[in-house]
Parts: sequence; structure tokens; C-alpha cells
Amino acid sequence: MIHREGRISLFLGLLISAILITGFNILLPGWVSIAWILAIVFMGFLLQFFRNPQRKIPVTADNILLSPADGKVVVIEETTESEYFNDKRIQLSIFMSPTNVHANRNPVSGNILYSKYHPGKYLVAWHPKSSTENERTTIVYESGKSKILMRQIAGAVARRIVNYLKEGQEVQKGAEMGFIKFGSRVDLFLPIGTKIEVSLNQNVVAGITPIATLLE
Repeated sequence: MIHREGRISLFLGLLISAILITGFNILLPGWVSIAWILAIVFMGFLLQFFRNPQRKIPVTADNILLSPADGKVVVIEETTESEYFNDKRIQLSIFMSPTNVHANRNPVSGNILYSKYHPGKYLVAWHPKSSTENERTTIVYESGKSKILMRQIAGAVARRIVNYLKEGQEVQKGAEMGFIKFGSRVDLFLPIGTKIEVSLNQNVVAGITPIATLLE
């Protein structure tokens, strides 16, 4: 299944491929096979990037967080979150490469307390300052007695963040909440004392992998 966010990109990809093949056919007919190869590779990349496989979300306890993104865990550390909480939190970050599925999912069920888009830079997603200086969207979930901040961060290639959530909305764990195009990162800021269930460099799957247990 192809994600709805990829429809325009796939249409433009087909248009570009058609122009490329036509141009080669007119100007360099002996090389038209190269144009076909380039078009097939290009379209193959777009199709794999915008794929959106069906997933059966596991039934878990309310205090179990599921991964919001496909990718690799690149940060687990205590830090100060300065946009909303202004206190110490555990930061857990997941890097999404261009080969990962890029649909993002709610890590918990609950209510949306805060949802804000920030324009910004396009530093590489693993840069330490990308969390606060890159284009990003910040969402705060209230789940029971706990509040969890999630941040979608654009990378050097990603140029569009999609967030479907609005303040006051009630959401379900594992449901789609947004999409980031072409290589990016998702940060979670969790209450101190949260039990982390994953390790650095572990690959995780959105809506499937349990990543933390809230103790509040």
C-alpha cells in the first residue's frame, strides 16, 4: 500500500520520468535504454519510500509506549526539555533513514495537550542541535498521569513534516499521526523514572516495538 502523502510525489516522478525518456528518445536515441533504467530506479525509490504496510497493533498495557517511528535508536540520555516542560526528561531519539517506512504513529493513547510547528534549519538529523534548530513539530500527549513530548524533526533531505494532530484531540496508541519525507528523526521526552525497554542502535518498528514503560 502506498501512503497518501506520496501521491503527488509519485505523479511528479512519473512526469519527470516521461520527460526524461522522451528527451533521450529525441536527442540521444542510442542512449534511451539508460533513460529507462534511471526512470525505473527513481520510481522504485519513490515506491519503497512511500510504502505504508498494514500493521496489526499489539494490545499492551496503557503505560507501555510503542515506537512512534521505524528506524534506529540513536539517543538515550537525560536532558533538559526547554520548549514545554522546562525540566529534566529522558530523551529517546529514533533516526529514520530514507529506506525506512516514514509514517509516524502515536506512542500512547490519550489527549493532545500541545501541537506546534516550528520552521527552522535542515541540519543532518543526527546533529545534536537538530532537535532545537531544525524544522520540527512538537506534540505533547497526556496519558493517564503522564505527559510525553514527541518531536518530528526534518533532516538535511527531509523538507516536509506532516502532523495530523490538533490540541484537544483524543488519539489511540499505534494510530498514524503524521509523516516525514525523506530522512529524519523523532525525539521522545519521557518522565524521569521511565523504564527504557530498548538499547542504543536497536532497530524499532512503528506501532509494534515496545520502547518504554511509564512508572507514574
